Amino acid sequence: MIYYSTYPEVKIPTGSIYDYIFNSLKEEELDRIAVIDGMQKISYGQLRQRIDALAGGFRARGIKQGDVIALHAPNSADFVITFHAILRAGATVTTLNVLYSPAEISSQIKDSEAKLCITTSMFLENAVAGVLDAGLSHEQVIVIGYTENYLSISELISQNYKPPEDFVETALQLAALPYSSGTTGKAKGVMLTHRNLVANIAQCSSVLPIRQDDTVLAVLPFFHIYGMNVIMNLTLRQRGKLVILPKFDLKPFLELIQNEKCSSIYIAPPIAVALTKHPLVKEYDLSSIRTIICGAAPMDEALGAALTAQIPAVLLQGFGMTELSPVSHVTPLDNPDIPVGSIGFAIPNISFKVIDPQTGNLIEKVPNGRTQAGEMLIKGPNVMVGYLNNQEATDATITTDGYLHTGDIVEVGPQGEVYVVDRLKELIKYKGYQVPPAELEALLLTHPAVADVAVVAHPDESAGEIPRAFIVLQRNSKISKEEIMSFVAGKVAPHKRIRIVDFIEAIPKSLSGKILRKELRGLPL
Repeated sequence: MIYYSTYPEVKIPTGSIYDYIFNSLKEEELDRIAVIDGMQKISYGQLRQRIDALAGGFRARGIKQGDVIALHAPNSADFVITFHAILRAGATVTTLNVLYSPAEISSQIKDSEAKLCITTSMFLENAVAGVLDAGLSHEQVIVIGYTENYLSISELISQNYKPPEDFVETALQLAALPYSSGTTGKAKGVMLTHRNLVANIAQCSSVLPIRQDDTVLAVLPFFHIYGMNVIMNLTLRQRGKLVILPKFDLKPFLELIQNEKCSSIYIAPPIAVALTKHPLVKEYDLSSIRTIICGAAPMDEALGAALTAQIPAVLLQGFGMTELSPVSHVTPLDNPDIPVGSIGFAIPNISFKVIDPQTGNLIEKVPNGRTQAGEMLIKGPNVMVGYLNNQEATDATITTDGYLHTGDIVEVGPQGEVYVVDRLKELIKYKGYQVPPAELEALLLTHPAVADVAVVAHPDESAGEIPRAFIVLQRNSKISKEEIMSFVAGKVAPHKRIRIVDFIEAIPKSLSGKILRKELRGLPL
């Protein structure tokens, strides 16, 4: 059967993200504080003015409608301004993980055909190396902050250019191009339109309790779709207050909650582990927290119970993918019978179905019990247009009737709630970040000592999952496990590093040559 959201449908606005968030500002909202970043407090009116000026600055630098700009920066007020100025200029933003190596930066810039790269002084060295390798020049790098010999965002804003008047505010124009591995394989550009992002904000507005009086702690990265559209954009649309922390560190995290009286925090399971286990938590007043929203990776019921025992707040868990802009399911605010281990119900304007991954047949609902497990497919206005320049991957992911394969194996409960029980996809989720095994396997196979390799997820309490490599060595090789890990660490972002290495005689494979990862997962260390 096909399941439909039990929430009333919401109307999806037809304009751009800028229209939806900033052109809708009322006079009385202009002086409200929108962003707190360290000592800096920026009102909604100031935020819009800086976005407009920077958008004009991008046009003055030759950016045309439809061009792509790479944004390579941690959470900050300037990230918020830059992201929205790119869209206001009629361009598309492709966000880069700040921990990417030069090779990873170069690959994304080449694939997205970015015309500029905006980075910070802290990450400038890697960014410039990647930019130059991609065939761009030093002049195509703009810096957040000040660095000698580079144009800064502040300089462009101070020149007070007028925003472009020829911006065709079409909902179908490409807005964001984050990169995702989808269900498996190499990272691909996920084409998200203004309509996709606007739709998911509108869908989430009725199920995530962010309102004008909310102060939202923003520590999960804005370059990730969860931070970008749920934390940053939803909070701004609802006229809440964003309190920004560039990276998770427990002490400043707790200090900001206490000092700014944060009412909503968005976390991933590794942060939940820290909040339940670290003795420092008891030294701070966290009574302002009303809502905790957990996403980016599954949270089990035991961890959820431990967290709410430590911080007595409403705990919600959501499900999403980059390809879904990102949210499709959230646990309900008003139904205590739905356990934390569930991802809850489909949000407004969503339908989904569960199929047998072997036959493709629909799995039917079971009276008073959970269904048979199957792959969940999702349809809604938030489903991506497709993968950039990759029709084959797009066709394999989106069905002819518009349903997106999630790669997640689920069961549906008697109330229509969904439980993720496994996944078809081979991605490793390290602290919420995607780690594609195929990418690490390809890298390891370039090492002369490696004859064959398989990389799988290994459970880890603090990270969720860590990459574990099973390696067949070339005959007579004497390389150590530490040398293998060091080789990978020098070529990838920290979250992709191999954490465990096992030397084995042969990689288990099917007759067609596919790695049988299930035979490797869970093997004792």
